[in-house]
Amino acid sequence: MRDSFVDTTTALLAEDPRTALVLADISAAAFDPAARRHPDRVLNVGIREQLMVGVAGGLALTGLRPIVHSYAPFLVERAYEQLKLDLDHQGASAVLVSVGASYDRAAAGRTHLAPADVSLIDTLHDWTVHVPGHPGEVPALLRAAVAADGSAYLRLSTLHNDRPRPGDGTLDLVRDAGPGAPLLVAVGPVLDAALAAVADLGVSVAYTHRPRPFDVAGLRALAGTEVILVEPYLAGTSARVVSAALADRPHRLLALGVARQELRRYGSPEDHTRWHGLDAAGLRRTVSEFLAPALTPAGR
Repeated sequence: MRDSFVDTTTALLAEDPRTALVLADISAAAFDPAARRHPDRVLNVGIREQLMVGVAGGLALTGLRPIVHSYAPFLVERAYEQLKLDLDHQGASAVLVSVGASYDRAAAGRTHLAPADVSLIDTLHDWTVHVPGHPGEVPALLRAAVAADGSAYLRLSTLHNDRPRPGDGTLDLVRDAGPGAPLLVAVGPVLDAALAAVADLGVSVAYTHRPRPFDVAGLRALAGTEVILVEPYLAGTSARVVSAALADRPHRLLALGVARQELRRYGSPEDHTRWHGLDAAGLRRTVSEFLAPALTPAGR
């Protein structure tokens, strides 16, 4: 996904003189050719993430369309105050593109983990959030974000599904188990594991790579009594949106994602996926337990 981002951003800088790129050392070498061609619009501020966002806010106020890039914890958590003040409060907009996701760089320790990034972005005003599930989804999402007027967050990961799924982010019904069936909504790179987890269960599966704004109309059209939400970041991040969308009808919600308890372990991204129960086997156990009451006389 990072390679796709670099290629697409390099092309955008050449195509559109309104675009700019602000870095804080991360991926700077990959953008060296673009920096030589556009020295006034590719800016590396060094390891100063707060300054990176502040500069982006200033560029936006001059009429440029800044793309801001770093690891998720540096871009969103470390520079949150600048996102709040230098972008939101000033009415300026930018496109944030992160790498690292929740635990892609788990071997680097807690400094590189950011399961709460989407929750923090959710506190800002009217941001669009894209969570691609495959490198092939990145170019169209990035181009659409840059072409739009508002602020957007594009969350890249080393984890991905087997194939890209195009679309505008509205819920895509990937597996239809029939009217009234439990609905599992998978966000971004968790789709393949979710499909494998419910392969022999009567569960419909819908996919989105745009959790914000969440496709409320699509959810209402597809949801029955049971809704299962699987997100590759902090568990429950979209629970409030789903609950509000279905507030006028009885429903049960299971919100799965990265647990709030800090594991304090290194390991690989695949290890963390397993430890948080987001692999196919873990999702199968949790989803089966959740649906069991509905399948027994006592649960009717």
